[in-house]
Amino acid sequence: MTPVAEQTGNWLAEFTKQQPAAPWMQKLREAAFERFSTLGFPTTHEEDWRFTNVAPIARTAFRVAAAGCELRIPDGVQVLHPDDASADFARYAADRNAFALLNTAFLGNVNVLRVPKGAVVEAPIEIAYEVSEQEGPVAAHPRTLILVGANAQCVIVERFRGAGTYLTNAVTAIAAGEGAVVDHYQVQQESAQAYHVAAIEAVLGRSANFTAHSLALGGALVRNDVNVTLSEGSEATLNGLYIAGGTQHIDNHTSIDHAKPHGTSHELYKGILDGKSSAVFNGRVLVRKDAQKTDSKQTNKNLVLSDDAVINTKPELQIFADDVRCTHGATIGQLDTEALFYMQSRGIGRRQARSLLTYAFAQDIVDRVKVPSLKDSLERILFEKFHEHAH
Repeated sequence: MTPVAEQTGNWLAEFTKQQPAAPWMQKLREAAFERFSTLGFPTTHEEDWRFTNVAPIARTAFRVAAAGCELRIPDGVQVLHPDDASADFARYAADRNAFALLNTAFLGNVNVLRVPKGAVVEAPIEIAYEVSEQEGPVAAHPRTLILVGANAQCVIVERFRGAGTYLTNAVTAIAAGEGAVVDHYQVQQESAQAYHVAAIEAVLGRSANFTAHSLALGGALVRNDVNVTLSEGSEATLNGLYIAGGTQHIDNHTSIDHAKPHGTSHELYKGILDGKSSAVFNGRVLVRKDAQKTDSKQTNKNLVLSDDAVINTKPELQIFADDVRCTHGATIGQLDTEALFYMQSRGIGRRQARSLLTYAFAQDIVDRVKVPSLKDSLERILFEKFHEHAH
């Protein structure tokens, strides 16, 4: 058997076990599975997966199960039946890699939300996915589609957690209409044995404003892709915080496509690595030839707390327009020894000083969180995380 056939055999069995879906969905599923079968899982020979070895996922015989899902839908937001958004599923398919194809192949665990034109929704839309501990490893394929009308405003909070050994393979597609303002948070707190692969696909209309916050705190092997396509005059802000310890591996790949002129993008991703953990940050910015007057800034900062932790960071700028302002910077540093020394001279123990400085490094991203309840819970999580190390 070829390695690809070996990897996809178990998935084929799971695929054929599925309940049949509506014809449009069945068609999408079958096309996606066919492409997945041809591709197989990515290997480290592929540039986009060079530092992330998904062999442990490919080798595991997962049983497909739906993730438990809790929705908190504020007034003014519509929950649609998937059949009422069939064209949008095909349009925002996000099938850029084998995992996204697999998600489409198992389309069924689906949430479709619509924020009507001009609606200003103050309270956050909250979507919490949870995989419960089960016999043997399970795979969940949550799919979220959010359609935001012109000049509408909303905040979306997605959370992922679970127990035991499992794979969460999530795809979230967001279509923001002209002049819409969308603030999106994705909080990943998977179990220590879990695999987490997620893709966010955001397509922005003219003058739309989109902010994505990616907070990666759990999981054994994690891959997050954030892909944003800008239109004329639209603005995208990507904030990320990843915290890895033990043997955790967290890979963030972002892609910002300036397809039209007068677009602005800002990106700040910060990572904290301890133990024997490893992380990847790959930030791609594409400025197409018609996208004049583009302004793009990308920063990746990493704090490495142990000698065994590894970070691979790589900006990728592809610029085909001449009237643009694009900057990028990446830093990898240890804790400031002078600051540590100063704090110790003031009677603060070394470990406590270390945890305070680490917390201060993360604070920058936490301060950008505009949902009070989420900000509070993040502060608590970080305090506990860094406090543990202080004892």
